[in-house]
Amino acid sequence: MPGTLRLKDHYLQVVVPELIKEFKYTSRMAAPRLSKIVINMGVGVAKEDIKILDAAVEELGLISGQKAAITRARKSIANFKLREGMPIGCRVTLRGARMYEFFDRLVSIALPRVRDFRGVPLKAFDGRGNYTLGVTDTLIFPELGALRMERIKGMNITIGTTALSDNEARALLSALGMPFRKAA
Repeated sequence: MPGTLRLKDHYLQVVVPELIKEFKYTSRMAAPRLSKIVINMGVGVAKEDIKILDAAVEELGLISGQKAAITRARKSIANFKLREGMPIGCRVTLRGARMYEFFDRLVSIALPRVRDFRGVPLKAFDGRGNYTLGVTDTLIFPELGALRMERIKGMNITIGTTALSDNEARALLSALGMPFRKAA
């Protein structure tokens, strides 16, 4: 996986020294790093047609390079005609080489393909150094191509870091190439 080595090498050789200088860390290990990426696809209509969920699992597997796990409802909600244990989505957690490879593809290939893209919002940090990005159309990933899509599905991509604050995480993701929206 040449893309994997490229981003990880960039992190180790360029990003870590920048972060150490900016935040005055005492060692390289104190610098924040990516810990995991969780991709979640909620498919609420799967309760009527299970084939839609199977298609979502297949798409998520193509995008991430890893088999997706099916998520089930935790509790029953009568208004949504939902019973506890019903399959309602799928998710995959990426770590290590796959995580770096996916992040590289997300930043360099997928996000630039979004129509009228002006950058990702700065407000999507959770206060603990993690960033969540909502993608409304999975067709921005070239792996799907012209795959027989019955319906357009969205997904949430959560990027977990070891950063202790949002500022540290923002600096890390910016240095790794995340295209943040410019403040007006």
